[in-house]
Formats: sequence, C-alpha cells, structure tokens
Amino acid sequence: MKVLIIGATGFIGLPVSQAFVRNGHEVYGSTRQPSKAALLGASEILPLIGDAWKSKAAEMDVIIDCASAGPGALEYLEIAAAASKERGDNYKITYIYASGTWIHGDYSVRNYGLADERAPPKTPAELVAWRPAVEGAILSNPHVNGIVIRPALLYGGSMSLLEPMFKAAIGGKVEWFGNPGGRFSLIHNDDLAELFVQVGEAGPICKGLTFDGANPQSESVEDVLAALARVSGVKDYTYRKPATAFEVALSTAGISRPSLARRLFGWSPKKMGLVDGMHIYYPSYVASQAAQH
Repeated sequence: MKVLIIGATGFIGLPVSQAFVRNGHEVYGSTRQPSKAALLGASEILPLIGDAWKSKAAEMDVIIDCASAGPGALEYLEIAAAASKERGDNYKITYIYASGTWIHGDYSVRNYGLADERAPPKTPAELVAWRPAVEGAILSNPHVNGIVIRPALLYGGSMSLLEPMFKAAIGGKVEWFGNPGGRFSLIHNDDLAELFVQVGEAGPICKGLTFDGANPQSESVEDVLAALARVSGVKDYTYRKPATAFEVALSTAGISRPSLARRLFGWSPKKMGLVDGMHIYYPSYVASQAAQH
C-alpha cells in the first residue's frame, strides 16, 4: 500500500510511519519543518514538506492524521474525501484519525466504570470537548473508509505528555496533578504503532469503527509516581492542584480496556507496563534528553 502519515515526525507519527515501513509499505511522511526531512529519509520514509501532501492525496491507499489537535482536523478530512472521490467508490481511501481516550472523560463520572470503545462518548474532558463532533464526521463520511484510533496516555522514549513528570524527576522532584486514587490508561508508542498498521491494512472492513489504543490493564498513579521516585533517587512524590485545562486533562483518571482490535486482528500490546519497566523507561527518557543537546 501507499501510506501517508500527516505529522510524521511526532511522538505518534514517527513510530507509526516506521511500523508501516517495517511491514513492507511505501510510506510518505508529511512535516511542516524542512529540517525534519532527513529524519524521515533515514527511516525510509519519503518526506513531503508543508502542504505538498495535498496534491498527492489521491495516490494514497491510506491517510493517517496524527497532527490535528483541534477542530481543524475536518479540513484534512475534506481534502482526503475529495481525493478519494477521484479514485471511485471501489477504491476509497482509508482515513484514520488519531484521537485520544480523554474523550471518555474521568472514570469517576462513569461511576468508576470501564470506558468502552463501542459506546458513544458522553463526558469528554473539557480540553477535548470538540472531539466527539470531529470523530463523528470522520466515521460517517461516505467518501472514505473513516476510522478513529484513540491512543491512551503514551509512554516510552521522550514520554510524550508524561514528560513533565519525568523532567521534574531529573531535577529531584516527582510531582503530578490531581489527587491520590487516580488510574492511568497507558500504551507504549511502539505497541500503538502496530495497532495503526493492523487497522490500516484492514481498512475497508474497519470503516466506521473506533479503536481504543490502550494496555489491557490500567495502572495506579501512585504506583507510577513511587516507581519513578525509586528509580530516579527522589525521596518521595507529591500532588498539586491542576491550574489549567491541560493539567485537568492530564489528571483525568481513566480505565479503558479495549477488546475490538484483539478480537479482529489479535492485537495485543507487548511492551512492559510503565511501573514494571520504569528501570528501563526512566534511563531511556534521560538519554533522549541528552541526545537533544
């Protein structure tokens, strides 16, 4: 297949691009920064700078949006839909949107129940209140095989949204937002990338489906903080009150136990959990920071 990743140099986009390459596909990566073209090329990803991808969209079998963090995602959908119409009804483009499990909201609002990928989201975190409408537009678009994948909180490498926790640990402090008793739904970026590949390869049969990308078991926030403190040599950990909508979202407690991808493709995360693998993940984060300087 020809696969286009929009946002191919990001924490989600780069591993997804590399996973498609490993599985034998011709992969194009879109980036806004010309300086990142070499990074893509070194991974056998064909770089497209800026808006160059738009003129090549009709050539693609799969387009994955890993870049849109707002309602502007619908602009990319319309470009893909127009390109797909050029190909005809029998050759629709598979269009996958990377959303997120914050759309489920805090699990206490659901009476401490599981979030289910088959149920419509009703209580999204305030920061992503716009997402249900975007997901709905993608899933119902008649011109593409629209699919949504919702990554849980990511770990591995530079740690994505968990970076503030790990960065503070380097400085001798382990701190997080919210109150004791929280749970993390987590996924390693490599395991998430494999989910994107399996869904992308099965695109036409997944039209209209939503997949939560999460480990089968959530993890205690206290366990994560305690493990990080132990591995980094910090005496203890603390909580502080969230001060922004972003910090409120980060403190959102979630329990998502996805089963659809396991049933359809046999997808199962392989990486160690964050607590069990903290002796690997913290040094890896430290090394990733050193490599940037």
